[in-house]
Amino acid sequence: MNLKRLEFFLEFLVFGIIIGVVEDLIVVKIATGEIITWSIFGIVVLIAIPFAALGKLLVDKIDFVKILTKYLKRN
Repeated sequence: MNLKRLEFFLEFLVFGIIIGVVEDLIVVKIATGEIITWSIFGIVVLIAIPFAALGKLLVDKIDFVKILTKYLKRN
């Protein structure tokens, strides 16, 4: 993996973690009505990290433009 690709991966991963944490905190607040504590924040971060990494790895492996182009040509 070259340096530029690693930089892109890390940027996307960090962005994915931040977005994942924010959306999970919103869900926790709406669904439970609990006050967001550092403990809840920590749990949410631990949950968001694997999903952000998995999302990033899937985005890297799947060429969505190619799939969509093939699909649109068929129909």
